[in-house]
Amino acid sequence: MDGVFPFPPATGPGSDNDNGASAARSRDSLFLLAQLKLVGREEREVRVRNLSAGGMMAEYDGPVSIGDQLTVAVRGIGSVAGRVAWAAAGRIGIALDESIDPKKARKPVTTRGQP
Repeated sequence: MDGVFPFPPATGPGSDNDNGASAARSRDSLFLLAQLKLVGREEREVRVRNLSAGGMMAEYDGPVSIGDQLTVAVRGIGSVAGRVAWAAAGRIGIALDESIDPKKARKPVTTRGQP
């Protein structure tokens, strides 16, 4: 893992703890549904709000602990293993075990009638 993943709200852009570090992070803000499966729990649908090569931020209101192992299935990317990096106010940060290409999660724009 490359250590790049979305940060908790207390350390985001514009916060007192940002220190300009967020400018170095490449992250797509989006709204994307994904399937999250924490080890030993039922799979749940989550809303992904930020996606980067090393992780994501998702809306999740269930109980979690830092370090919990999980898999998340994202459209265009597939199922990827990771762990809970942080949790706050109904959102979690997920650090992925392997880097992904976040642009693959975006659906290509097509016109009606074209294959």
